[in-house]
Amino acid sequence: MTKTKQRERKPEWLKVKLNTNETYNDLKKLMREKKLNTVCEEARCPNIHECWSERRTATFMILGDTCTRACRFCAVKTGLPNELDWGEPERVAESTEIMNLKHVVVTAVARDDLKDGGAAVFAETVRAIHRKMPETTVEILPSDMKGDYESLHMLMSSEPDIFNHNIETVRRLTKRVRARATYDRSLELLLRVKEIAPHVPTKSSIMVGLGETKEEIIEAMDDLLAHKVDIMTIGQYLQPTLKHLDVVRYYHPDEFQELKEIALAKGFKHCEAGPMVRSSYHADEQVNETAVQKRIKYMKGVESTGAKIDCIEF
Repeated sequence: MTKTKQRERKPEWLKVKLNTNETYNDLKKLMREKKLNTVCEEARCPNIHECWSERRTATFMILGDTCTRACRFCAVKTGLPNELDWGEPERVAESTEIMNLKHVVVTAVARDDLKDGGAAVFAETVRAIHRKMPETTVEILPSDMKGDYESLHMLMSSEPDIFNHNIETVRRLTKRVRARATYDRSLELLLRVKEIAPHVPTKSSIMVGLGETKEEIIEAMDDLLAHKVDIMTIGQYLQPTLKHLDVVRYYHPDEFQELKEIALAKGFKHCEAGPMVRSSYHADEQVNETAVQKRIKYMKGVESTGAKIDCIEF
């Protein structure tokens, strides 16, 4: 008789206080009415109650709820996706307007069944938000689109405010953790974005607790910086189900603080690190900080040349 696989007990600092208030319930109802998916729900994000109840932020997951990949850390279901829904971009934009969001994160399941990886729908979603809410900043979090850089150009033509693509883990563990994706292709994608749109901040994230070493985490930081990534987030891997990868260990909040200090000292413009941090966590603060840095840099350039300021665009 085989023993049932047991999950290690979570430490106290990983316990989440649920807050299903009226704001949370209204937002959940809106998502269902608009037939929209959120990575907050599909990926079982531990911050969903904080973001929905207190910050009124959400990460929209477009292109359906079924992924063509089967990454061993992810709770999003895998299978054969449905046909594209070209009404989805407008529904996302309408929801953004109803929620009066200042910053939106748009991600998607991997669509390896599509030639462009879903880039066309992705780009139209960004444009729809811009049309409906021109003052709302938009962050995109796409897959690697199998390294198709023509599709990347199509996506970047929609003029997102932040480009986010996660390497997820350190180089050594990539084959074990991710499906079809490669460490170097993700880094190359991030660098290509800088070549296409040098002014757009780039961002990436890793999970810890999968068996990586501190030295490997620091190596990942160096790799991201070498590929001109501006923002990094570091969070604790949490096993969604017993079928997914085991948690090797839980990092203490003090360890996350140390990693954040290392990242900032190395040159990242912003770093979020903590047990509950996910790629989209406090994304609104990250885009705001980046805008401030851009403003300061612009002002310094003006002061050094003595030019007259007529208008600053962000």
